[in-house]
Amino acid sequence: MLFKDSPSGKKNKDIKNAHDQEHATWNRRSFIQALGLAGAGSIMLGGTNVSASASSPLSVALSQSENDNILVIIRLKGGNDGLNTIVPLYDYDTYANLRPTIRHQENELLSLSPDFAIPSYMNALESVWGEGNMKVVHGVGYPDQNLSHFRSSDIWASTDAINVEPTGWWGRYFEDLYPDYLINPPQVPPAIQIGSIGNLIFEGTNSNYAFAVANPEQLSTIAQTGELHDLENLPECVYGDQLLFMRGQTNTTFTYAQVINDAYTASSNQAPYLQNPLSNQLAIIARMIKGGLGTKVYMVSLDGFDTHADQVGRHRTLHEDLANSIKHFYEDLATAGYEDKVLGMTISEFGRRPYENGSNGTDHGAASPTFLFGGGLNGNGFVGSHPDINAAAWDNNNNLVPSTDFRDLYASVLTDWFCLEPSIVTTILLNDNYQSLDLGLNCQGLYTPEFSNVSYFSHVATYRDNRTFIELHLQNTAHVEVKLFNIIGQEVVSLGNEILHPGKHRIDVKARANTRLANGQYIYRIHTQGQYYSKSILIK
Repeated sequence: MLFKDSPSGKKNKDIKNAHDQEHATWNRRSFIQALGLAGAGSIMLGGTNVSASASSPLSVALSQSENDNILVIIRLKGGNDGLNTIVPLYDYDTYANLRPTIRHQENELLSLSPDFAIPSYMNALESVWGEGNMKVVHGVGYPDQNLSHFRSSDIWASTDAINVEPTGWWGRYFEDLYPDYLINPPQVPPAIQIGSIGNLIFEGTNSNYAFAVANPEQLSTIAQTGELHDLENLPECVYGDQLLFMRGQTNTTFTYAQVINDAYTASSNQAPYLQNPLSNQLAIIARMIKGGLGTKVYMVSLDGFDTHADQVGRHRTLHEDLANSIKHFYEDLATAGYEDKVLGMTISEFGRRPYENGSNGTDHGAASPTFLFGGGLNGNGFVGSHPDINAAAWDNNNNLVPSTDFRDLYASVLTDWFCLEPSIVTTILLNDNYQSLDLGLNCQGLYTPEFSNVSYFSHVATYRDNRTFIELHLQNTAHVEVKLFNIIGQEVVSLGNEILHPGKHRIDVKARANTRLANGQYIYRIHTQGQYYSKSILIK
């Protein structure tokens, strides 16, 4: 069967070259975080004692959801093939014709309903489904799907499919919840991330709000020892001495290593986890949750879903890990009564083409299903409509047309799992409104208070003509105090302490300091109307 856009000849070679070039690109965010010396958690500046900051009206609104619900985001990295994950039994012949080599045979499927099935090797999910702890959202994606791994991952993280937005949906949430994060971080990490280093999801304007590690082994070391880096097994040379100093400095600046260690050692795993990539990550997270860490959002990663070739065997290995890990994770949580408090949600940057390619695999596509797990779903089921897999219904790039916008899914989780008032959700999702999906979640009337009429104060660092400015925007007359700190938490100079009227105000940092400031990174802190705000700033 031939398709007008089937990869072949020169076009297939061009697609492969572009794909290889994309994977060879060393993403700057990934490089910085992969160094292991920066960006992996909140930093306590110099260990200095700082005063607790008052709560802003917005942070109060965000913190009053009054539930202890937790979200675990499971990233299926590489683009999961939805048609070989949830097989449409109602149109099996069309499915089989599109995939003569890589299709699942009918006797290799486990039916979840008369219309849909999963591969029989995912049978660990049968009990999860049967107990009402699993839902499937059909056809998740967004219009005009971008088929670049990096760009589409950024879109899923930032929620902006048009503009290059540098912040993530959870980063924006935590930035409003903790406006003085750099000086007064919360007692527990807002988020914990394993893998997917460089992903935008927890990125705010100036801070990343996740305690991020490259792999489960690194997190396991922190959890067991309370330290990030080994200080003993180092070479006896100048390089070893330098590495000892750098690692020692890094270990002492991590605010959260000890609280993670405390939670981890306060519990143990009570389920037969297998030694597989996802299982290893979820086993550590289960201990932290059961140990009472208090972190609200976790993200784990299962890599390998970019199945351009030899998909059948690779998919089986990945899907078996996913199915077994989920089953054991919720069995483990149930031993401490957390199975109803933890919502699991899979995401993947895109799906695959509806038809197989010439290498027993599938190429980058669009719509793909999302799995949801947990007792809070109040029953199993399918959400939304499955994309039409007939060729006449495909888009101009021969991709399935998404039937569910991924931001509808996010909005539903924020509204019906974290009980956020809709106007707060709209702000988190960049002031766009999205439809609510019936996921079975129930906040039982516990919503945050309306905050759309709250007087809002904004501030930003700007740079112009080799000069550094702090720009403020006030809606009401207020007393404003601005101080500059160095990166070890020492106060350097006061930049202002005065009554300011409504409107925009700009502080020329060097001119206002009236003293020599060395070039480099600093932190400014603003105190106004009982609230502290802090951000990093570069003096040029």
